[in-house]
Amino acid sequence: MGHKKLIRFNAINSYRNVLQNPENIKGNWGNFFKNTNPLVLELACGKGEYSVNLGREHNDHNYIGVDIKGNRMYTGATTALAENLNNVAFLRINIGQILNYFEKDEVSEIWIIFPDPFLRKGKAKNRLTHPRFLHLYQQLLKKGGRINLKTDSKELYDFTLETILAQSCTIHENIADIYGEGKATGALAIQTFYEKMHLADNRTIYFISFSLPDREITIPERFMKDEEGDTEDAAG
Repeated sequence: MGHKKLIRFNAINSYRNVLQNPENIKGNWGNFFKNTNPLVLELACGKGEYSVNLGREHNDHNYIGVDIKGNRMYTGATTALAENLNNVAFLRINIGQILNYFEKDEVSEIWIIFPDPFLRKGKAKNRLTHPRFLHLYQQLLKKGGRINLKTDSKELYDFTLETILAQSCTIHENIADIYGEGKATGALAIQTFYEKMHLADNRTIYFISFSLPDREITIPERFMKDEEGDTEDAAG
């Protein structure tokens, strides 16, 4: 491990706003934040730009950046501490184990910002909008809670649109080109480190906001072979 990474890992070990595989937090986030404001998750948060920026704008919500990569998380956690953003925290876990840390109906909204699209054959199950992840989200999201995906990957965008239509999800927004359509306002105006790189490379940015159906999410048969043949850990 590089010296810089080691410094960052040591730092977040002492940060009060970073929890790493915490015990007894499920159902107790109100005690952690010392309020009962709605919980919003940023999954695969990286540097946590969305958690930090949304936390600045909305002090009536609590934001939790979730990722397994502490080296990146350090950036957002450090900023939140420096700015006394007491409504922003970070949870270092594998996203595939997220049900260990959130109770049913404990989360109000989810943001998924430029996640790994997992384009290699057989890796579709690791996409954070794959039915197996939607099934997890269904068990912690409040009824009608939105899932927001922002991505530069046409493949992930198309996959997500196909998946949510097949699962009878409700689509609230579907923007095939955020900047081309002049929709980069409000939360969509927040630019992450990677988004700035993508824009400099003239890539199209896509956005879908949807909510899950009342019926249970199912995994289509065409995905079952990948499920059985791929033992790689879930995305985080």
